[in-house]
Amino acid sequence: MLRPWKLELEIDKKLDKAVYLQIADTIIADIRSARLKAGDALPGSRNLAQLLNINRNTVVEAYQVLINEEWVISKERKGIFVSDVLPVSQRRSSQKESGPEEEKRQDNPMMINFDDGHPDSKIAPVTELARAYRQIFSRKAKWQMMGYSSEHGDPAFRKSIAQMLNHQRGMNINENEISITRGSQMAMFLTAQALLQPGDQVIIENPGYQPAWKAFEYTGAELLPVAVDHEGIIIENIEKLLTIHKNIKAIYITPHRQYPTTVTLSLARRLQLIALSNKYGFTIIEDDYDNEFHFGYRPILPVSSFPALNHYVYIGTLSKVVAPALRIGYLVSKDQKLLQRIGDLRKIIDVQGDVIMEQAVLQLIKDGAVKKHIKKATLHYRNKRDFVAGLLEKYIKNSSDFILPDGGLAFWIVPKAKLNWNTVTDLLIERNINIIHPEQYSFDQTINGFRLSYGSLSEEQLEQSIKIIGDVLAQEI
Repeated sequence: MLRPWKLELEIDKKLDKAVYLQIADTIIADIRSARLKAGDALPGSRNLAQLLNINRNTVVEAYQVLINEEWVISKERKGIFVSDVLPVSQRRSSQKESGPEEEKRQDNPMMINFDDGHPDSKIAPVTELARAYRQIFSRKAKWQMMGYSSEHGDPAFRKSIAQMLNHQRGMNINENEISITRGSQMAMFLTAQALLQPGDQVIIENPGYQPAWKAFEYTGAELLPVAVDHEGIIIENIEKLLTIHKNIKAIYITPHRQYPTTVTLSLARRLQLIALSNKYGFTIIEDDYDNEFHFGYRPILPVSSFPALNHYVYIGTLSKVVAPALRIGYLVSKDQKLLQRIGDLRKIIDVQGDVIMEQAVLQLIKDGAVKKHIKKATLHYRNKRDFVAGLLEKYIKNSSDFILPDGGLAFWIVPKAKLNWNTVTDLLIERNINIIHPEQYSFDQTINGFRLSYGSLSEEQLEQSIKIIGDVLAQEI
């Protein structure tokens, strides 16, 4: 049997690591780097012992470690072979199901975690929010707020959100067309439950936001993925699906900054999508998850702001604006029957929102604290974006492509060659860097790109980690 692979190892007996572990770890590294591929045969223990000039039992111990950890398998009378299913893949699968390994990474003080694009909690207006919260309890009418209120949220707070959306995002709504939720994910779930039923179909962006997909799937609806390019979701592909499928009830989009690629849906495609929605009667579910942080002249207006659009649900959040831990989201629709169903569902799982917190945030809005914070935060994130762009030019440009985003808190990085992302992410974890595996954005196959967030990390963490990421990508390419 031909055994072209040769172990490249200089045994160092001065190391604290046992010789058999040096052998095992070297073979694992060769498997991860694809020098050894699934099904490849390893040398017999006698041959490898002679090659390394060591006792055969040492090689046997090394092979036993590899077998126990499932890197290799032993086939009777044939030899030792690289496993078809590697422990890297198994570990990745278990993380998606249970998450204990992910929790350990988050708890590791040395681990640098690149999240979805969370804001920097250190600049959040926590002091102002706490002061406003305390002031609520000093009011004479404080006890009036202790009872139950509308399941859609405090009316004054909803009116303030409506004014903000009308003035800043070109919408034409009132407080009766808004429902306040505990974060945007609750808004997504309530929308899905009120809008969809088993057998319905929902068009989604691919790559896209899996937590939203799960909310749709939970209703029994079928997901229909559509690819994204440099102008956003591809309209021609949507048209094809509409001619094939008769139960398409909604499309879920992130048009302002597509998640995860950060591209903006072009005006031409927005108009085409609105025309298709009106023609076929499906609802556009628009997730505008980070509208506030825009570094250009002004943010693109939401698709939901176009007067011609008949059926939409617009979803936003204040969590990125005020503080990450603040769970206040909202949804907007002119469909009063849909809002009624959403309200009825809300009362089943959560009679009402946090009225006191809504009043506190309302006070921050009235005092101008929110506007002041957004202005300060936008400058902070623009400077950090430019800093990261410089690091990418320095460390990653030769191995990957990226564009400078007009806003948001993340870059989209696309390597110039297709990579084994299980290998890449595990190599980074060994260096205490945790990126989101691209399979978390993908519907049917892993996308060859990843989202590099920067909002919650320090400049020191960013420089340290981006250099390492660049080294790993260059090594794998």
